[in-house]
Amino acid sequence: MIAEAREWASELESLFARTAGRFGRADLRWRMRDYVRGLLAPVDRKNGWQLAERVGHKTPDGFQRLLNSSRWDADALRDDVRTYVAQQLGPGGVLILDDTGFIKKGTTSAGVGRQYTGTSGKIDNCQIGVFAAYATPLGRALVDRELYLPKAWTKDRDRCRAAKIPDDREFATKGELARAIVLRCLAAGLPADWVTADEAYGQDWSFRRMLEESGVGYVVAVPKSQQIKSLAGMWRIDELIHDAPEEAWQRLSCGDGAKGPRVYDWAAAKLPRNLVFDPDPPTHHRWVLARRSLSEPGELAYYLAYAPVEAGVADLARVAGSRWAIEECFQAAKNECGLDEYEVRRYPGWYRHITLAMLAHAFLAALAAQALARETAETTPPAQSHSAWQRSGASWTLSCLHLAPSPIPSDTH
Repeated sequence: MIAEAREWASELESLFARTAGRFGRADLRWRMRDYVRGLLAPVDRKNGWQLAERVGHKTPDGFQRLLNSSRWDADALRDDVRTYVAQQLGPGGVLILDDTGFIKKGTTSAGVGRQYTGTSGKIDNCQIGVFAAYATPLGRALVDRELYLPKAWTKDRDRCRAAKIPDDREFATKGELARAIVLRCLAAGLPADWVTADEAYGQDWSFRRMLEESGVGYVVAVPKSQQIKSLAGMWRIDELIHDAPEEAWQRLSCGDGAKGPRVYDWAAAKLPRNLVFDPDPPTHHRWVLARRSLSEPGELAYYLAYAPVEAGVADLARVAGSRWAIEECFQAAKNECGLDEYEVRRYPGWYRHITLAMLAHAFLAALAAQALARETAETTPPAQSHSAWQRSGASWTLSCLHLAPSPIPSDTH
């Protein structure tokens, strides 16, 4: 345990060192370190006073200045978080888009208003943040964020200025915020092979088309009323899936859950090539996809996909199943890193707290990824020596005929 604690401390110091340049003064750097350590600590409620007491500050004034009035760039720190996560979790992952709510009292917190949030499952007085998570077999972590501002805010410039919202920040839908996040991640070189999102984003044609133009595959949820258009006509996706023959369904796991593999029945079909958008020959195929519950066959979920030509149904199922990783990120970041326990009201303070909480969560994700990599290395059997004997169909062949033959004993020796 002592050695493990030292490794954790070393990793955290390394993370602080790589982000130190974002804070121009030494006192800011130390304050940031204390704030992140407080977010990682087992504190009942991670508000200003409890965080300050945990790290030995007499008052939370220093933390309030860090979040509200100090000069540092939260977007630059976000870029550091994204790079760190990519390095720790590796390439070939899935970029996942979703939003989450932060229940608030009053009317002065930037972007707050009565709006639906899945956090409470109802219309509530809250702020909404649109987030991206990056997931690979080694783990998952949040890599980007944007605060959603309802029209009631963007139309009231005096209210925006009081909350320190920039004058150039105009109304943007959650889908538009998600598109901006994806383009930013791809431009920064995040090594994601796929994008996935729930139906709030998946039903947006502009979102899907942006991904296609970016050359990245996607599997996105859509409502059962989603229209599928072609030169031959137009159909609802649930009607197309309803007509699928039973042999089109196959039983596949979409990834492991808390109780083992998450197994469903899946049906998928390729759509005709789009003569306007697609090259000839195509590099990707579009698909319709459906997931059916084993215990409740009447429960179906529907998806549209855009996948490299070599991808199959198992690949689509895996990407669709990875969407739940961002829910796990929200839960972990809120429960363990204080993502939702901030007391700031102004726009810059929201971005600063959220980004520092993402930094803390990325550190935990890195520790988990490193532990998983060590465990895999310890349990992987050693590679077998290469044999010249290779099976080819029903027979064997020798593949190493370049090796020198054994010397034949001589009568004179």
